[in-house]
Amino acid sequence: MTIDFTKNNGLVPAIIQDADTKNVLMLGYMNQEAYDKTFATKRVTFWSRSRNCLWTKGETSGNYLNLVDIKNDCDNDTLLVRVHPDGPTCHTGTDTCWGEDNQQNPLLFLSFLQDFINKRHEEMPEGSYTTKLFKDGLNKMAQKFGEEALETVIEATNGTDEKLVYEASDMLYHLIVLLTSKGLRIEDVARELQMRHDPNWDKQRRMAKSQGKME
Repeated sequence: MTIDFTKNNGLVPAIIQDADTKNVLMLGYMNQEAYDKTFATKRVTFWSRSRNCLWTKGETSGNYLNLVDIKNDCDNDTLLVRVHPDGPTCHTGTDTCWGEDNQQNPLLFLSFLQDFINKRHEEMPEGSYTTKLFKDGLNKMAQKFGEEALETVIEATNGTDEKLVYEASDMLYHLIVLLTSKGLRIEDVARELQMRHDPNWDKQRRMAKSQGKME
């Protein structure tokens, strides 16, 4: 990766992003020495413009930024540094330097779960319930999804909110397994819903197109 350290007195901006939550945590600056030390130690190191020296984030507080990876931008003069933070990032004690909570959107877990199920489909490890579902075949997978959907309906009409969430989770898991067996992902469903949210979305036109009836 080529980085242009000739600009801005040998410094390049380094945008720090939580690798899991995708939230931006802070902005710092690196020179070549800070960049090299970051890779060597796997802890993010900056060049402190105020102290005129290297500064490893967390060396005083213990709130290190553990390196996941670094990407260079199109002009080779700005870095996107993805990390796993140990505690708050800002010196004021907040999660980010903008005073925001660094909380993960639970919806992001669906993509993680999709990747996990894809891996199960590729590797088919013995003893895995997901592997068993794939080995049972499409018809049984679809039947199992139907059973979970029915249990979700029962809890919605006659159960508790806690049990409804439990059964809906089972249903969604089995839906992802079913989609995976067909070479699809949960994101395909999300894209369909996103299209339908468009006020210009035409249901009849969409259905005709999917059935191959449009010229």
